Amino acid sequence: MKYKNILIIKMSSLGDILHTLPSIAALRSHFKNAKISWLVHPQFADFIPKEPIVNEVICFDKEAFKKLSLLGKVRYFFEMRRLLHSKKFDLVIDMQGLFKSAVLAAISGAKTRMGYCEMRELSFLVSKPVCGENKNAHVIERYLDVVRFLGAKVETIEFPMPNLAKAQESIKEKLKMLACGLGEKNSYGGGFDIGSRYVVFAVGARWQTKEWILEHFAKLAQMIAKDGFFIVLVGGESEKAKGEVVRMEAKSERVIDLTGKTTLKELAVLIKECDFFVSADTGPLHLATAFKKPLAALYGPTLHTRTGPYANKNASVIVSPVPCAGCLKKNCRDWRCMHEITPEMVYEVFKEKING
Repeated sequence: MKYKNILIIKMSSLGDILHTLPSIAALRSHFKNAKISWLVHPQFADFIPKEPIVNEVICFDKEAFKKLSLLGKVRYFFEMRRLLHSKKFDLVIDMQGLFKSAVLAAISGAKTRMGYCEMRELSFLVSKPVCGENKNAHVIERYLDVVRFLGAKVETIEFPMPNLAKAQESIKEKLKMLACGLGEKNSYGGGFDIGSRYVVFAVGARWQTKEWILEHFAKLAQMIAKDGFFIVLVGGESEKAKGEVVRMEAKSERVIDLTGKTTLKELAVLIKECDFFVSADTGPLHLATAFKKPLAALYGPTLHTRTGPYANKNASVIVSPVPCAGCLKKNCRDWRCMHEITPEMVYEVFKEKING
């Protein structure tokens, strides 16, 4: 069937949205003349590819919704229902597979609703799960099975990215201000810009159990700095304290702390232009993967076979040597998996990639 008006629901997180990009590219290739809309949380809207891939971005502001009174929530709900109905979607693809996305799929007005194979929180009662031959494989392939079911052919894995020209200019200007110490704590002494040789460390993760040890980051920074590279620390506002710890422990002027100081697009520019990237299983890792950067991905409680770097020959995955690795626990009483990945192990990968 040739659908003419399609809604993709994938609201968060950054990594999940990046994992969905190959599916949206394949969907556009198959439905060349369809209108494709994407429903997303506003903080990730900048990473939805624009036309000709996606024609319209619709935002559901979860943070604003949570702050509303009960009456305000009811009004917001009916306003969203009215908006979605006005679009007259004939197909909804729920790539989130959670209760919140199921509610939005249910009020979309579309008669045909489907999602990927791992539909949770009763979302399978609203949208039909599509399980292909990759139901136990990497999440990117599980998402692609949905568009394969619709008739799309997937010959290559593509990550359509937004235009980063403005972000390139803004991050250059921001670096100049930081180098001059203009109004920013933790400014640095200059000498670094986008053209420098540098390595990016993403110091945080959504789960505490996925995070690499800050002291390990600091020691690795010392080792890499001795090779003449700058080290740029990145992360969101909530990672600023972590960035400060790594910077202080590393005791090197070559460590530039930009945690909490960049937009998502500026973060993308920093990663796109770097020589090497290091992080645990977190959103920026998947940005580095999309740009096919040389990288070391550090995995403890999560499974790299399901959410690791994909379609990037320059990626190296370091899995914790503990027997319980891959447990998928967000909390752990005996959390040692990420401790067992040493700075020396990551440095060895760095030297291999840089020399190669």
